[in-house]
Amino acid sequence: LSAKTITRLKADWWMDYELWQKRDLGSRRFLYIWADGVYFKPRMAEEKQCVLVIVGADEYGRKELLAMTDGFRESTQSWREVLLDLKRRGLKQDPKLAIGDGALGFWTALREVFATTREQRCWVHKTMNVLNAMPKSVQAKAKGHLHDIWQAETKAEANVAFDFFVKTYGVKWDKAVAK
Repeated sequence: LSAKTITRLKADWWMDYELWQKRDLGSRRFLYIWADGVYFKPRMAEEKQCVLVIVGADEYGRKELLAMTDGFRESTQSWREVLLDLKRRGLKQDPKLAIGDGALGFWTALREVFATTREQRCWVHKTMNVLNAMPKSVQAKAKGHLHDIWQAETKAEANVAFDFFVKTYGVKWDKAVAK
């Protein structure tokens, strides 16, 4: 493609993005939201760029990308701006549950903007954090045992799986178990 064509396409895509970013969210109720900051380093930039992403799910289980914008790392102020923008665009009721990683900025902003939303740590992130504190030789087996916890049918079964994980790995890899 020529430079002129790329410039034209980029301008069209940018207009589409701006319209998408301003769309009304008031016609649906999003019960669940997932939040994460995604980092990458563009070739020309000195610092890593952070893109703040929020995905929502409505009462029918339909997921939709609600927000995707650049932020300063994953600061409380950056997340606050994203969440307030969702409210401005029509997300009037607090989601029932928010799922995110361990980045504290999101949780602080969530409590300010959607005070009644319950919080849950993302199991994918938690699993990665636990496994990173263990040697590669045991990670596959430990990952299966971690899945037994969060995929349990009942809280009682999850507690049994959790206790098993602690007893199995706690002696040699106490830092992993502490996570």
